[in-house]
Amino acid sequence: MKTQYEVIIIGGSYAGLSAAMALGRSLRNVLVIDSGKPCNSQTPHSHNFLTQDGKRPAEIASIAKAQVAKYQTVDFFDGLATAGTRTTAGFTIKVDSGETFLAPKLVFATGIKDIMPDIKGFAECWGISVVHCPYCHGYEIKGQTTGILANGDTAKHLAPLVGNLTDKLTIYTNGKPEFSMEDLEQLEKHNIDINAKVVREVEHQNGRMNKLIFKDGTSAKLDALYARLPFVQHSAIPEELGCEINDQGYISVNAFQQTNIDGIYACGDSASPLRAVANAVYSGNLVGAMVNRELCEAAF
Repeated sequence: MKTQYEVIIIGGSYAGLSAAMALGRSLRNVLVIDSGKPCNSQTPHSHNFLTQDGKRPAEIASIAKAQVAKYQTVDFFDGLATAGTRTTAGFTIKVDSGETFLAPKLVFATGIKDIMPDIKGFAECWGISVVHCPYCHGYEIKGQTTGILANGDTAKHLAPLVGNLTDKLTIYTNGKPEFSMEDLEQLEKHNIDINAKVVREVEHQNGRMNKLIFKDGTSAKLDALYARLPFVQHSAIPEELGCEINDQGYISVNAFQQTNIDGIYACGDSASPLRAVANAVYSGNLVGAMVNRELCEAAF
């Protein structure tokens, strides 16, 4: 396998593969490094993406990789990128097996890692019946008895979006509610209840929730739950290389997905709160075009 490339893409899911396709079609020598651990690995179906609505996420990724692999200048490495260093010629990336690869351009499509709450059964339901996005999952659970596990501004943001999809909605604040009187009046106006009990467990069968169980021993029947989780960047390499991380925890990029470090781009969930397959594909495609443009102009 080669060690020198024009572009190294770290992360081989939707954003990384989309960038690789654009670059492969531009005859660029590209290496895609992927550890094979996408954040939506247990999500049964992907939605709100034209031509792929309802497909399994793994199926979409498999088709995408097969199509990208047809471009002979694109190579793949199955492994975890563990370290990166800046050199006079660009960047050196080390992987967990000990090999190193070099390129003048670097793309991070590494995504984010959700931090699961200390609630029994929550992680097993994440992406199945405990979900993050009404656009990605809301239609499939419309009209069901639904909860929002959030407080304050996050709950206020989700309430009208979820309330548009079901009239059986309760906000579970998991502690003292943090709403103004105006907020409470608005929620009451739309018949949205607030439950401040501390959640102990999500009772479920194979990821399909049945009820929330609270620390006081009581419970609430529930079919689906929305939650916004804290997260960290899936890879520490961008920050180690000097890439700025914004206040929300994402890699800071400009309109062309460039970071503050010359030669480094970022796309997908690692650089955007729009956490959806369609957005990942879009941002990866844009990165591929922008990186190729830089390479063309440098050689022209």
